[in-house]
Amino acid sequence: MTSTGVRTEAEGFGPGGYAAARLRLLHEGAQSGPPRRAALAKLTDDWLAQLFTAGAEGLRGVSLVAVGGYGRGELSPRSDLDLLLLHDDGDPQAVAALADRLWYPVWDLGLALDHSVRTPAEARKTAGEDLKVQLGLLDARHLAGDLGLTAGLRTSVLADWRNQAPKRLPELRELCAERAERQGELQYLLEPDLKEARGGLRDATALRAVAASWLADAPREGLADARCRLLDVRDALHLTTGRATDRLSLQEQDQVAAELGLLDADTLLRQVYEAARVISYASDVTWREVGRVLKARAVRPRLRKLARERSDFLRRAVGGDGRAPGGGRPVAERSPLAEGVVEQEGEVVLARTARPERDPVLPLRAAAAAAQAGLPLSLHAVRRLAATARPLPTPWPAEAREQLVTLLGSGRPTVEVWEALEAEGLITRLLPDWERVRCRPQRNAVHIWTVDRHLIETAVRASELTRRVGRPDLLLVAALLHDIGKGWPGDHSVAGEIIARDVAGRIGFDRDDVAVLATLVRHHLLLAETATRRDLEDPATVRSVAEAVGSQGTLELLHALTEADALATGPAAWSSWRGALVTDLVKRVVAVLAGDEPADPEAATPTAEQERLAIEAFRTGGPVLALRAQTEPPSEEPAVEPEPLGVELLIAVPDQPGVLPAVSGVLAVHRLTVRTAELRALDLPDAVHEGNVLLLDWRVAAEYGSLPQAARLRADLVRALDGSLDVPARLAERDAAYPRRRGVEAPPPRVTVAPAASRHATVIEVRAQDAPGLLFRIGRALEKCGVRVRSAHVSTLGANAVDAFYVTTATGAPLPGEEAASVARVLEETLRK
Repeated sequence: MTSTGVRTEAEGFGPGGYAAARLRLLHEGAQSGPPRRAALAKLTDDWLAQLFTAGAEGLRGVSLVAVGGYGRGELSPRSDLDLLLLHDDGDPQAVAALADRLWYPVWDLGLALDHSVRTPAEARKTAGEDLKVQLGLLDARHLAGDLGLTAGLRTSVLADWRNQAPKRLPELRELCAERAERQGELQYLLEPDLKEARGGLRDATALRAVAASWLADAPREGLADARCRLLDVRDALHLTTGRATDRLSLQEQDQVAAELGLLDADTLLRQVYEAARVISYASDVTWREVGRVLKARAVRPRLRKLARERSDFLRRAVGGDGRAPGGGRPVAERSPLAEGVVEQEGEVVLARTARPERDPVLPLRAAAAAAQAGLPLSLHAVRRLAATARPLPTPWPAEAREQLVTLLGSGRPTVEVWEALEAEGLITRLLPDWERVRCRPQRNAVHIWTVDRHLIETAVRASELTRRVGRPDLLLVAALLHDIGKGWPGDHSVAGEIIARDVAGRIGFDRDDVAVLATLVRHHLLLAETATRRDLEDPATVRSVAEAVGSQGTLELLHALTEADALATGPAAWSSWRGALVTDLVKRVVAVLAGDEPADPEAATPTAEQERLAIEAFRTGGPVLALRAQTEPPSEEPAVEPEPLGVELLIAVPDQPGVLPAVSGVLAVHRLTVRTAELRALDLPDAVHEGNVLLLDWRVAAEYGSLPQAARLRADLVRALDGSLDVPARLAERDAAYPRRRGVEAPPPRVTVAPAASRHATVIEVRAQDAPGLLFRIGRALEKCGVRVRSAHVSTLGANAVDAFYVTTATGAPLPGEEAASVARVLEETLRK
């Protein structure tokens, strides 16, 4: 009999009945969420039970058991069916035949199946050897056959789990940690794995296993709802993609959000992040409790021995029953940390005399003490504070402000303490504006954190820089607030300035400090953007920064905030090269604030090497190149080696059209990344020449591998200038040989004219998806527009290129307004093709 025949005769739904009923349930029914999962599990239970009944006629000592996710009744549309055919070691041929009658109909429908055939003894043995099998059996659920056989296995497995908990739970914790290391944290990922990432469905299942051990239990508040939310999202993901996937990809998030009736993909991600935070926090608390219990069990025999010895000593010394004065059993030792705050068993708890209802500063005092001690806040303490603490008055008392600064300045431990406060709603009670940035995703590959976590990470980074500034308190609070405007429409720096003024006033800063904090938030991007996108030799650039900052004290704070912000953003946001550019800008601004005038770039004297290259280029009539490694200044610590900043590429070439596209094209062909690019005409003494030489001073880095030799670069540059090297064809060949993977569709390029950015040139800004040859295409388009490029400032953030070009007319003057707008339009149209 074919497997199809078995299915049709046995299922009781009629031909194709289960498949049709399943499709109706998933696509036509009004149910969703837990009711649909329960209905799908019930439908599947009935179908499998009927298959079992038809195939097991006359066969005893056999049962069909659902395990794992199916055992829990968590069937998503494309979930695997986890099944165990349990038997008492009777007729092996009959059991094998029954297995075929069960498995083949499932496969015929295209359903994924995880199956096994075992006796109870084999199941227990396998569970003892494989932790994942044991976890699956903890959720065993009877479907059909011998109920006693299933019940016996479930009882034995639970007993084994509880007996082996001291050994198995550390293994489970290690398994969770390894998975988190591989998959990352669900609450921060733009394309999270709903099941495997930390805070996902696997961790929720692990918490159930811990509870089943009777050794510890997870905080229950919100945990069931968080698990349900992740399951709902997975259901929608399966329905929209038609695949058994747990990866919430960017291109599918809008469809999943629509399936769930949500406003947009950001709303979807925020709900996913909130659920993940609940599970992650519950995991942290639970595993701490597991560790404490296991540690107590390990030392208990030794303590009993010490207690007996102490009792004997007291009996001999004082007589009586040997109890300490006051009687009763000894309690865990407590160490005071701050007023109303003590340490007990590796956690920070409230002292017995603490009165949160009378002490509104106690939540911040407890948090600051915990962060400084590098200890977690106990769950009980946080919940008591959330339930009974009085709100702070406005403005805050000085102690509250000081405790907040202490918390922010405690370094890495701040993160865990802040998360504990946030889990119980204390952060939004202290800072209501926090709600708009909480769990807010950042759809930018440069950012690795949500907005709220990025703010805390910035404070952590800023705590390492407090020795560099005169007002560390302002630096730390500015770090906490610098992106607070991202929860509002429009420019987040502008919105953030308004919020920062209000928050700083409520916290209790005076008028002058409020003004400084507002300036820091408003201009927190100023130094990085100016240093990487503007000509630092242009006096207008330096003056504009000095006017925005206003004082050396504010500049000092802004410099530290810029570095902390970039370091907390992600690896792509900061480098020694960026740091060197920002430091150079700060030095120039300091001079202006001290009363010095910035030097005129037109009067700049070439270095000896630049002049030598220019003379050589004029003499030979062709390009001359020099490559030189650039490094940071030596560290004050002798053990620290200077870090490379890239390679300086100096090129001198007789003035002629097409220099920028030729040079940038050759560099692209050789896989060299351009970090900065400066071009200027150099006038040499009349006795030497009659005409100009273009001097290009660029910083480059190899995309991978080592740098090519200067001779090879020069040879290709000569060919590019005389037209014998077809750069577009070479770039096309390279792209064809190494095609790039298709990702999410990038936003269109944008080209704008920066008003009043320089009095010597017109500044055109280009924002586009970074790609090989991008600078070559831009240079060729500018060349066709008939403008001269005085300097270029190239910046790459993740997949985005943000470049600024200082251009002039052929006579060296800034472009008229209409001509500048026309050049920008042409350039944008070119990049859109």
